Order: sequence, then C-alpha cells, then structure tokens
Amino acid sequence: MIRCLIVDDEQHALDILLHYIGQTPLLQLVASTTNPLEALQIVATQKVDLIFLDIQMPELSGIDFVRSINGKSKVILTTAYSEFALEGYDLDVVDYLLKPIRLPRFLAAVQKAATALNNAAAEPVKEQPVDDYIFVKTESKGKLLKINLADIDYIEGMKNYIAIYAGGKKILVYSAMKDIEERLPARQFIRVHKSFIIAIDRITGIEGNRVLLKGITAEIVAGENYKPELMKIVKGKMI
Repeated sequence: MIRCLIVDDEQHALDILLHYIGQTPLLQLVASTTNPLEALQIVATQKVDLIFLDIQMPELSGIDFVRSINGKSKVILTTAYSEFALEGYDLDVVDYLLKPIRLPRFLAAVQKAATALNNAAAEPVKEQPVDDYIFVKTESKGKLLKINLADIDYIEGMKNYIAIYAGGKKILVYSAMKDIEERLPARQFIRVHKSFIIAIDRITGIEGNRVLLKGITAEIVAGENYKPELMKIVKGKMI
C-alpha cells in the first residue's frame, strides 16, 4: 500500500482526489488538508509515501513545500496552470497533473509513483544522517516551530498537549506522547514514564525511581513498565 496525503486549498479539488483515492486499492489515505502548514506537520510526524500537492496556495506554495520536505516523500503536483510544470520537474517530482484531473491520468501518475517507490526500495540501503531537529505545531494557529534535538532536556505529557523543555524554555505542542516518541531517535531519547521522555545524555544519576537530569530540578520518575529499558542503558555504562 502507498500511504498518501492530499494538500490542496480548494475543497472541490481535494474532494475529487479523495474520490479517486477511494477507487484505487493501491492507495491508503493518511490525511487530507487545505492547510500546507498542517501538511508539513503530518509529513514530519507520520509515514507518508506520496503527496498529491497543489502548487498555488496562499500560505506556502507547493514548490516551496517540496523544497522544505527535502525528498522525504514522493510528490505529484496538481494545478490548473501548465506553466509551472517545468519548475516542478526540476524538483524531481513524480508527475504533474493538470486540473481538471481525469481518472485515467490520475491512475497513470499513481503507477509512476509506485514504480519510483519500488525502485527506491530496491536500492541498497545507505546510512542516513540522523535528523538533528524537528518541527512542531504550537498553540498559535498555523505556526510551526523548529526545535533542535540537542536542546531538548525532557518532554512531559499534558492531556491533549505535550510540553517540550528545551534551552531553558517550555514549549507547548499539540501532539500525543506516542507521536513525538516515534519521531525522536531512540539512541538519543528514552521514554521513562507514560508522562515523560528524557534526553539520554542529560541523565546524571538514578535514585530509586527518580531520574536525575543535568540542570533540571523537576521531579521525573521512571514508571514500572519503562524502568527496565532505562536500566539496560545504565548497566551498559556501569564499571
């Protein structure tokens, strides 16, 4: 299955693509949105193989969107203006669909995407550089904030939000703990409680169930279900 995302600020165009995807067994819809900033957050936090992306959008153009995701997902551009095609192909998109999009043309583009994804999967696996930052959706509507992973001390779950403590600041983010945990590299972060994820290199000691972090006075405890994984790391460094 190809996990796909639709990004188009025109609801009518979005509905057509939703209908086509529903008729295509090869495709699995991850999400659809009229907001490109929301789409960036989805790409950052979920696995998206293919994006159907409108070019002309008010907050962020499709061209700038493609540049910002840096090849993380394959892209099929959609637009009513053929003059954008050349710039789109320069960005190595899979295909370019001119509105109004017809089903046969849509299916042909999907097949091209499937071939491109299969070819990429067949290539020898190369070691990828570790991501050193994430983008998060803040309390301000439509605002994304870049956070360097090296600045994060710990993360605390707070009902529908999480609080990221980084660089001496508390940043409230609309996200679930599970989602942020999946985005963080396991070699740098560990979940020690249903409400806490900590940066491993900040650990200075363990007292019973308390986890001590460098420069942090907050009470952080290791939950019964999480402490064994934490102790594996600690024992691996014991002398």
